Amino acid sequence: MSKDIRIKKGLDINLVGAAEQTTSKAVSSNVYALNLEDFHGITPKMLVKEGAEIKAGEPLFYNKNREDMLFVSPVSGELAEIVRGARRRILTLKILADKEQVYKESEKLDLKTANAKAVRELLLGSGCWAFIKQRPYDIIANPDRVPKAIFISAYNSAPLAADLDYALKGKEKELQAAIHALKLLTPGKVHVSIGNAATSPFASLEDITLHKVSGPHPVGLVGTQINKIDPINKGETVWTVTPQDLVIIGEFLLTGKFNAERVVALAGSSVKTPKYYTTKIGAELSTFLYASGVNGDNFRVINGDVLTGAKTSPDGHLGFYNNTVTAIPEGDDYEFFGWNKPVFNKISSTRALTFSWLNPNKKYDLDTNTNGEHRAFVVTGKYEKVFPLDIYPLQLLKACMVKDLDEMEQLGLYEVAPEDFSLTEFICISKQPHQQIIREGLDLLHQEIG
Repeated sequence: MSKDIRIKKGLDINLVGAAEQTTSKAVSSNVYALNLEDFHGITPKMLVKEGAEIKAGEPLFYNKNREDMLFVSPVSGELAEIVRGARRRILTLKILADKEQVYKESEKLDLKTANAKAVRELLLGSGCWAFIKQRPYDIIANPDRVPKAIFISAYNSAPLAADLDYALKGKEKELQAAIHALKLLTPGKVHVSIGNAATSPFASLEDITLHKVSGPHPVGLVGTQINKIDPINKGETVWTVTPQDLVIIGEFLLTGKFNAERVVALAGSSVKTPKYYTTKIGAELSTFLYASGVNGDNFRVINGDVLTGAKTSPDGHLGFYNNTVTAIPEGDDYEFFGWNKPVFNKISSTRALTFSWLNPNKKYDLDTNTNGEHRAFVVTGKYEKVFPLDIYPLQLLKACMVKDLDEMEQLGLYEVAPEDFSLTEFICISKQPHQQIIREGLDLLHQEIG
């Protein structure tokens, strides 16, 4: 039986360039890379040296603060380069892939007789634990904490994001295996949210509490769903997992192989033929970006969706947690007197000079121009209209900026992640980096209070 969640606060950003529901296999990448910034809060300690031959699923490094938490290679090949930054901090690991992939095989786990300890140890040692995140702090989950519940959002409401119902077709067996394993790790429920009109593979699964969600973005963000289903209080922990990561976990449990394969949505108005591609974590984006063709040469590639993704280059690599790659025009031009004339080709949450409210279903071809410069916060009351959580967004942002730990706690920082502020950042007339402010606040809170 499902439980409906409907929100009214939010904003749907309709953009040109949604991925067509056809899937092609991407060309195999010569080099795969793991960006260590994807594993926020982890201090890596290498287990292999440059030049070492490794198998897919073989450990590359472990967490300095938790030696049994291993991180593995997505492919087999040679560890070609360890890119380091200041103070020899490891930034990126590059792997020269074999033509024929060789997998490290592990023992399969009998989920019918397994207990929580066996599941936890297997996931930690296999590299699959990296897919499980926790709130508070939006970091890789602490295995010593028992979550009160686990949340999975199987509905993407972000602009141009991958359609998970399409991407997960035929993966019911893997999803069910992962759900069975995760259910052993919590005394609470495994909450799964799907679209109100969705034909989701999750609808037929066992051991889950199903929720149907509807409303504007950010209804698809797991933070919104947590807030509406079972909010986090001080001292409590919940875990979150994305559906495509569940597939990798489930396949490992069933086969004993770490298969880092992903179905990625290539979208955006700068892509001639936006569609889905089957590739692997860490693959070169150019292996499928140019296969679909691009419009011109002045465009930005985003590793993720347009609101939460990171700027990269066509020669960049697919992020560890990403299932969307977006290419949109680069907004590096200056619009003369753009602030003083009516605008019909841009989206705005206000009715001042822009007329997007007259045609809510229109699709826009937006670029990366911020249409303004950084300035002090202007109190307009607009954040609250697109922020459905029971939290005061402006006050929380200011508390993070001044590093007021008591205020950060009282205003609900434990419950949020940077992505929950992506929409307020989009509409911010002060051009403040909301997601960065929240990330720094979470890091400070974790460091001081933990």
